[in-house]
Amino acid sequence: MSSIFCPALFLAAPSSGQGKTTITAAIARFHRLRGRDVRIFKMGPDYLDPQILEQASGNPVVQLDLWMAGEDYCRYQFYTAAQTADLILVEGAMGMFDGEPSSADLATTFNIPIALVMDVKGMAQTTAALATGLANYRSDVCVAGLIANNCASDRHRQLIADALPDDLPLLAAISRDPAISLPERHLGLVQASEVSDMLEARFNAAANMIEYSALAELPALVEFSPRELPLVPPCLRGLRIGVARDEAFSFIYAANLELLANMGAELRYFSPLHDTQLPDVDALWLPGGYPELHVKALVENSKMRSQVRDFYLANKVILAECGGFMYCLENIKDLEGHSHGMLGLLTGEAVMRERGGCQGMQYAELPEGELRGHSHHRSATENTSLPIAYGRRQRHTAPGEAIYRSRGLTASYLHLFFPSNPVAIGSLFRGGTNSGTSFE
Repeated sequence: MSSIFCPALFLAAPSSGQGKTTITAAIARFHRLRGRDVRIFKMGPDYLDPQILEQASGNPVVQLDLWMAGEDYCRYQFYTAAQTADLILVEGAMGMFDGEPSSADLATTFNIPIALVMDVKGMAQTTAALATGLANYRSDVCVAGLIANNCASDRHRQLIADALPDDLPLLAAISRDPAISLPERHLGLVQASEVSDMLEARFNAAANMIEYSALAELPALVEFSPRELPLVPPCLRGLRIGVARDEAFSFIYAANLELLANMGAELRYFSPLHDTQLPDVDALWLPGGYPELHVKALVENSKMRSQVRDFYLANKVILAECGGFMYCLENIKDLEGHSHGMLGLLTGEAVMRERGGCQGMQYAELPEGELRGHSHHRSATENTSLPIAYGRRQRHTAPGEAIYRSRGLTASYLHLFFPSNPVAIGSLFRGGTNSGTSFE
């Protein structure tokens, strides 16, 4: 196989909250309206931004992270996308140099030029100083130019453009306009499925701001080299896995679903909110999401709660991650202090908090093997039983998230990236080390 060349651009920023997702969606929608196939990747373990970007581009969005997924996985995804794409966009995470590995590390590994996205509200010439510093902080980083977000006027734009050095052009000035802003809540953006119609108008309004800028042209060609991934064992052949997926449980990596299918599993989706009957399955996956926003409906769906309890008491395999873990506890306590009864498969309750929380990359050291994943939540647990293990933080000695096991249930705040250890995932869903034994 030979390398493929495709126009590509990496959108990074000095910090979170600069407008990367809004700008990435605007560029994607602009080129999509012109008949181009736009493929977007999101740096890091993010579930919400990809939902937005998928609607803007009309194509699935894949999360990439050099630590969680590995360089070979990232290279394979880029090469696969480049075979059909007219444009590849990558949205960075946090600040450009934050984290190890950082957005800059991912961009330089694949030689993708970076467009700096900066919220310029309250700044003019200082914007140029900050952008120049970011562009020259590391010699291996290639910065194609600046996108000035929240620009107040033509005069504001001109002041910034005049202050920039010749080798750091102003690619676009995006006007300050609430008509293009994306709705937010705790943990990040509002899920695309909740505001789909509203997003369409905002995407198109933002795309109009791209038309007379340098972003209307395709960026430079980037060479993407071929890479094949190891074949996964068909160890889940014949296994039926029920996957919870609805407004309350939607934090699902497409890569996880693809891996399970490639390992031979049959995936059957169900809604803990709306369905009253579990599908006929051998194992369950309760992923993360926003169960705290839907406690009333979860409580009122007593038939589904009874079905999942019976499944658990039959010693069948259940994997519960973050929101799914909260669903498995006795209660979720809301911000007003009211407790709402959940499944009660594990002792303890999840208590919502106004601020704070836990986030970061962690190893999950399960009996089946070590996986990689991350944590991101705004609740804390109280009165839980002893865990079987704790996550191991990527670069910190403090214990990570507690991991619980009872009968066939494995539960934690951790979101697991299944391709980081397919053999361990296969063993977990097959119940390789559970055997109906309780660890509580």
